[in-house]
Amino acid sequence: MRKLTVNGDQLLDLIEADSAFLTELASPDVACISWRQRERIVEMLHRHDRCERLLDLLTRRSVADFQNFIKVLAKRQAHLVSLIETDGGEIYT
Repeated sequence: MRKLTVNGDQLLDLIEADSAFLTELASPDVACISWRQRERIVEMLHRHDRCERLLDLLTRRSVADFQNFIKVLAKRQAHLVSLIETDGGEIYT
């Protein structure tokens, strides 16, 4: 979760929290956010607000949920995975 905190500002500017991405995060096989949370995020008009709400929810979820988020992110927005896995070129272990 520290990774989201450290890189959260950059992710807010880069992540695309569109309907398809959020639907996959809420799907039964991933379920790192609930369907209700997905609906609330989708209803937000501004992209930045959607991203901020998503990241806020993820910081309060389990490590398994975070790992599921990373898997979906790797499929849909792979270029952002390295941002989460590294900080200033250093890899968290």
